[in-house]
Amino acid sequence: MKIFVTAGEPSGDRLGAALLAGLKSLVPDAEFRGVAGPLMQSEGMESLFPMDELSVMGIAEVLPKYRQLMRRINQTAQAAIEWQPDVVITIDSPDFSLRVAKRVRAASNVRTVHYVAPTVWAWRPERAEKMAAHIDHVLALFPFEPPFMEAAGMDCDFVGHPIVTEPAATADEIAAFRAAHQGPASGLLTVLPGSRKGEVERLIPVFSQALQDNRLQDMQIVLPTLPNLAETVQKMARDLPGQPTVLTGEGQEPDQAAHARRIALAASDLALAASGTVSLELAAARTPMVIAYDMNWISRAIIKRKLLIDTVTLVNLVSETRAVPEFIFEECQPKSIADALMALRADPSFQTDAMDVTMQRLGEGGDPPGLRAARAVLDRLN
Repeated sequence: MKIFVTAGEPSGDRLGAALLAGLKSLVPDAEFRGVAGPLMQSEGMESLFPMDELSVMGIAEVLPKYRQLMRRINQTAQAAIEWQPDVVITIDSPDFSLRVAKRVRAASNVRTVHYVAPTVWAWRPERAEKMAAHIDHVLALFPFEPPFMEAAGMDCDFVGHPIVTEPAATADEIAAFRAAHQGPASGLLTVLPGSRKGEVERLIPVFSQALQDNRLQDMQIVLPTLPNLAETVQKMARDLPGQPTVLTGEGQEPDQAAHARRIALAASDLALAASGTVSLELAAARTPMVIAYDMNWISRAIIKRKLLIDTVTLVNLVSETRAVPEFIFEECQPKSIADALMALRADPSFQTDAMDVTMQRLGEGGDPPGLRAARAVLDRLN
């Protein structure tokens, strides 16, 4: 069996590596070609070109490399067409992946699969119909996504979220972290202001004002961040009360830094976080959370008009509750955030069940998502 697979960024590379491992376990003689990162290459796949050429975000960053990106899209599609695989699987990175799939479908009848459904349930539902013109099958990370894809005319299988495969912090690791960082404080409060510089600069001042509340002064603040944001976060952390502990991940291998972050989340008594997949990280750690987020007024106005849901927190969506308090856009106010943190601190039990349900529904305790995805691809192909 010949399987053509593409990934365009590190998160896709992780999904792809797990998928390749699953496919190899089910079809030992499978051949793979396509675009791969280091993790997929560790599964024995060669890449047509370095995957990091595709890891470009933002209009200003894309424009200077537009011609090169288009060349890579055409090169990838042509390689798939000439090889004549049994199936083409594109992973996330829709600007790259769906252009490749469109060109492949225009020149052949090969089956096309896209791994990671677009968030049509949140906004821009027309994307599903556009995909359906050249995608046969979607592998979804969330259990509520298949009906949206199927309504547009595509096969869709929920295969589980990769969060369920991440190694949990041990009791000894949690205890060691608390001993090292809590000091005389009565508890740990983790602050997660986002993964982009603009988010951090916009949210830390609001978070700082919320945490100045006298009722929260007895907690030690922990700020896990990324190496590329270390300087920004360390500078802005001076405005937070007390002496926050900033975890930058600098000097660590990516896997080590990721696990250190998981330990910090699991050791924390409360968390204040920007919206995004971080809510799933916190649910996996069973750490009670408050979510808050804002953006510039132009983006806010556009998103508010197009938003189709009444909560942006994934734990709320997956658990079908509204157990996680969220303060979005104009509601992202320090007093409201502080009040919610105090209410949660007094009684976190109303979130416990929602976090358990979320992780169970995402596949915790079951077969790993990579294997489930592999089975889904083969079952539909057959």
